[in-house]
Amino acid sequence: MATVLESIVVPRSSALPSASLSPIAASSVSSRTGRLGLPHFTGLKVRSALQTSRSVGSLTYGPARRRRGPVVCEAQDTAVEVPAVSDATWQSLVLDAELPVLVEFWAPWCGPCRMIHPIIDELAKQYAGKLKCYKVNTDESASVATRYGIRSIPTVIIFKGGEKKDAVIGAVPKSTLTTSIEKFL
Repeated sequence: MATVLESIVVPRSSALPSASLSPIAASSVSSRTGRLGLPHFTGLKVRSALQTSRSVGSLTYGPARRRRGPVVCEAQDTAVEVPAVSDATWQSLVLDAELPVLVEFWAPWCGPCRMIHPIIDELAKQYAGKLKCYKVNTDESASVATRYGIRSIPTVIIFKGGEKKDAVIGAVPKSTLTTSIEKFL
């Protein structure tokens, strides 16, 4: 808590009323802070002068409320992790696969790529056993991206029998990808 130890009067302009130039007494400041119940700061924790909670705008001052009980994530059962493919595993996982393969070319800094990730995860779960799904990070596996002429991401390519059959460029709806997949199943 800050306390005024000494006040200095510095005249700014003669146009200001004389009341604005009067010093503020330390006693009036301390009596105001006690009356308003301003928070006392101790390190990084904020304790309120009053022990009851009160809200100011979107901030709430007062004792912290803690949640009790375990936090449960319902999405864990439905999430499917689409594996990544690198330059070293490209041949064995994509080109030599017996099933059709959907490959998403993406990069971590790409916003539309992050928008399409959940769609690719849904498709991997929907077509499990009929279609293999993989992701290629173009920053880490640039040679694969160059070999297939990837100039825009996200790009989704469908391979069948080791050959490129179809490509979809950009963040597209799930229905567009489903239509493309159904042609090769």
